[in-house]
Amino acid sequence: MPSALTYPGVYVEEIPSGVRTITGVATSITAFIGRAQRGPANEPTIINSFGDFQRTFGGLGVGYPMSYAVRDFFLNGGAQGIIVRLADGGATATDIPLPTGAAAPDDTLPLVASNVGAWGNNLSATVDYQTNDTSNTKLFNLTVVETDPASGSIINREQFLNVSINAADARYVPRVLRDASNLVQVKVDNGNKWIVPDTRPTEATTKAKTNSGSDGSNTLNDAAYQGDPSQKTGIYALEKADLFNLLCIPADSRSGDTSTAVYATALSYCTDRRAMLLVDSPAAWSANPNTAAATAVDNLITLNLAGDAARNAALYFPRVLESDPLRSGQIDTFVPCGIVAGIMARTDTTRGVWKAPAGLDATLTGIQGLNVNLNDAENGMLNPLGINCLRFFPESGRVVWGARTLRGADALADEYKYIPVRRTALYIEESLYRGLKWVVFEPNDEPLWAQIRLNVGAFMQDLFRQGAFQGTTPKDAYFVKCDKETTTQNDINLGVVNIVVGFAPLKPAEFVVIKLQQMTGNIET
Repeated sequence: MPSALTYPGVYVEEIPSGVRTITGVATSITAFIGRAQRGPANEPTIINSFGDFQRTFGGLGVGYPMSYAVRDFFLNGGAQGIIVRLADGGATATDIPLPTGAAAPDDTLPLVASNVGAWGNNLSATVDYQTNDTSNTKLFNLTVVETDPASGSIINREQFLNVSINAADARYVPRVLRDASNLVQVKVDNGNKWIVPDTRPTEATTKAKTNSGSDGSNTLNDAAYQGDPSQKTGIYALEKADLFNLLCIPADSRSGDTSTAVYATALSYCTDRRAMLLVDSPAAWSANPNTAAATAVDNLITLNLAGDAARNAALYFPRVLESDPLRSGQIDTFVPCGIVAGIMARTDTTRGVWKAPAGLDATLTGIQGLNVNLNDAENGMLNPLGINCLRFFPESGRVVWGARTLRGADALADEYKYIPVRRTALYIEESLYRGLKWVVFEPNDEPLWAQIRLNVGAFMQDLFRQGAFQGTTPKDAYFVKCDKETTTQNDINLGVVNIVVGFAPLKPAEFVVIKLQQMTGNIET
């Protein structure tokens, strides 16, 4: 009702409908953790193509296995990734070569590379005074280039026109570089203040270069991966990311393994974030192709990924063979996690998260073979253990031929045995978690409960229409309950509202049984 009815006439009032649309979240944003040639360290960076990865993180590198996994992700249908670059002990290049005056101690502008790595040693900068106001002695133009140390050719070039050493100017050089440069930043002092000279850098030739940048250790230890929750490093750098659905941690060397300790930390974190961990099989499983299946059976326990949290993990075997463009196309072995993540993204787009990312449509793009070619009998040894196989079929090529979580062993009889069932549940959980935040602090009584039932029911009904659930009617497919039975007076007194959502998941037709019977002619008696 209007706040005051003072004059005779007609009053118009808008009444809230109670409809608050719940939008489904993304389902296949994939996070990658590992070393890269360049790029921000311990900072989750969103990329939408492999071109983005090349520009920010340097592209493919022989000594950087994560780069190949990222390439495979986009090659197989991935749409959005999050990169967390780790650099164990790396150093940032400082004293970027810049023109300097011969006798003016304050005539310098200390630049540093934008992130750690030896790549910063290939940077140099030049200055000219061809500004839009040549009478202004605070203005100058700054050009930064990165050159290939082998050929001397320019890889990257950035130019910043009409920048100033005057903090009051809109084009104050530290702010411009902070916001616009991918190559350099202005150095800061111990008080985290920019070091800017009183006079602009001299227009002259560049000084001799210094090599202070380094990549640090060529391998990452477990501590670098596991990171520190309080500092948001390593895996916990993803705390700074809003959402991710899949997590890939490629081994730090092509023939190596991601340690069980790292996987255990990652699995626990994925459970907290409602994400799936894609686990690569250990290299030793493929050491002897003739006994690979038996070796996998005997050593599955060494992964130590068990318990209810293993519902959020899936293991794929074997590794794949790909040509390496950086080694003249030679064939080498790579982990499959990036490929599988791309296939999941592709399947989500074409069929939905409730469709198993496996089958004849789940083809492995960009590979030349599998490290182990499994037959039906070997596949039959691994599948009941919850190990998803990559197979080759003459008619269809190389495909994903398994859709079980690490709780998918037949002996466990877990309700989240299958990947699509688990991912559908995670999708619903995350969507409702984000879509029901408006409920907080609302009056906890029947009008609120009715609104919750309306909005959650509309969300579930939309999924039902898309074919996400079993059943021919909504009543058979899902239910939403929020009333005085789920929320008692004691709950109300405690400030709690309870919402119960149930759904009948679609489960993949993993085994197709065809029964044949021979018909005989009628025998007259």
